[in-house]
Amino acid sequence: MLLRQAADGFVLEEPESGWAGAPAAWSDLTVIGVESGRSAYGHSAIPGWRMGFAGEAPDGIAAHLPKGARYGGWIDRLGFWPAAALFTIAAVLVVWGAAEAPGIVAPFIPRSWENRMGDAMVGDFGGRFCHTPAGDAALRTLVAQVDPQHEAREIALANIPMVNAVTLPGGRVILFDGLIQQAGSPDEVAGVLGHELGHVRHRDTMTGLIRQLGLSVVLGGAGGNAGGYLNGVLAMSYGREAETAADEVAIQQMRSANISPAGTAAFFERIGGKEAGTGARAMTWFSSHPLSADRRRRFAAAVQPGTRYRSALDPAQWQALRSSCAKDPKVAKFWGKPF
Repeated sequence: MLLRQAADGFVLEEPESGWAGAPAAWSDLTVIGVESGRSAYGHSAIPGWRMGFAGEAPDGIAAHLPKGARYGGWIDRLGFWPAAALFTIAAVLVVWGAAEAPGIVAPFIPRSWENRMGDAMVGDFGGRFCHTPAGDAALRTLVAQVDPQHEAREIALANIPMVNAVTLPGGRVILFDGLIQQAGSPDEVAGVLGHELGHVRHRDTMTGLIRQLGLSVVLGGAGGNAGGYLNGVLAMSYGREAETAADEVAIQQMRSANISPAGTAAFFERIGGKEAGTGARAMTWFSSHPLSADRRRRFAAAVQPGTRYRSALDPAQWQALRSSCAKDPKVAKFWGKPF
């Protein structure tokens, strides 16, 4: 792909095929992410439009690219410490005054702060993210069905043999390989992924961190020291209302994708019964997302009789996803203590 500057903008071209995109203005670009020499940009007027650079952009182009805000617009203008002081005073008053304060405060946390916290926590996974061409393609196919609006910033698979999935601050969802191996079908994984998407949509992780650790998590995370909060996220137990709302998001997304909720109900029944039978307190998806008969019935009741559902992945894609961690020669291995 070739970028050719033109007037106040640029045109993307593919010389070999003769294809050329419509002219775009530099001012229309928005920052999606910039890290480790890689950068990605979107178009403010075209949903789904993406442009990225594998390395540093050439000087003549870099001068026109938008810069990512460090903390957020008004914080950058006011200054970090004055903004932090004002935010702390206001938030402490709210927390002191109402038991539901975390749910009130969380939506006002700047997205840039929350994103930085999630980025720092990802570093604690220590190279355990699994990647193979076929496995990555299968995961993208699954994500495209469950999260077609790209509400999650990233959905990844980690080489950790625990039956778990976790939503980090900033809309990052991590599926653990143990969950994939215990699932009997891709539909079961789709239900779990849809549930985690509900936590992303409602910013439940940020709410839970404030409830567990207080406002120090906000200032500490914004300063780039959020890695220590990862265990708190893994052990977090969401409230009943949050779990119900996340289940409803999962059912809604599966209905839109024509994926049957029956698999998720069966998954709850099978894995939940196994956990209850052993009495184990291992860190699993069901210790941080408590099971109940109502939750199993909710997914079972969402199955629409007579509907011809389709599988979330075909057999080859499902096998590629399940073998992704085993076949990735570069992924860090699990040695018993992940964090």
